[in-house]
Amino acid sequence: MVTSYQLDVNELSEDIINSIKAAFKNKTIKITVSDVFDETEYLLATQANRDSLELSMKQIEEGKVVTFTVEELQAKYGK
Repeated sequence: MVTSYQLDVNELSEDIINSIKAAFKNKTIKITVSDVFDETEYLLATQANRDSLELSMKQIEEGKVVTFTVEELQAKYGK
């Protein structure tokens, strides 16, 4: 079983530890702690990425988009 918890560090409590213990009773577990990855921050981290995203948004606003149905995508790229 895999369970993922995402919470603010200030929300850590004994209740959370107890719920983990109850969920994985008599099991060996692995706990990994990491900060939440901010995808927007990552995408805007370089000037090249910002320029590319801004161009894409401009093209959408101008109606310069290509649309496909699911069936067309499957036919073109396979399942």
